[in-house]
Amino acid sequence: MTFGEKVKNLRKNKGLNQTQLADAVGVSLRTVRGWEIEGRYPKKHDLYQKLADILSCDISYLMTEEEAFITEASEQFGNRGAKQAQQILEQAAAMFAGGELSDEDKTAFMDEIQSLYLDSKRRAKKFTPKKYLDAK
Repeated sequence: MTFGEKVKNLRKNKGLNQTQLADAVGVSLRTVRGWEIEGRYPKKHDLYQKLADILSCDISYLMTEEEAFITEASEQFGNRGAKQAQQILEQAAAMFAGGELSDEDKTAFMDEIQSLYLDSKRRAKKFTPKKYLDAK
């Protein structure tokens, strides 16, 4: 089940519409629709906690390892980082399609690829001219 499906199901079980959830979390209606319909994720970790509190669920239910990776990339490197993280996950999933790797091996691979991505972005930031860092 995707993040958006989880939010939608929990929201409906609480008897909330999208507007009410948006007001309670402190985001726009467009943001909630983006989560539920467009497959988007919260850009900040604290939104997961707000959602979990409002929807009376555990934060770990809402946030899978993949979502945590995308959120971390977004917080550290902005929208572009989030898009790159999503692409990495999609490409890695395509590599596993029809394969015979164990779940343990897939998890180890995904953990390592995520770590490599975040480390390389941090290192590259050292060499980015300040005028581009300030433009964020």
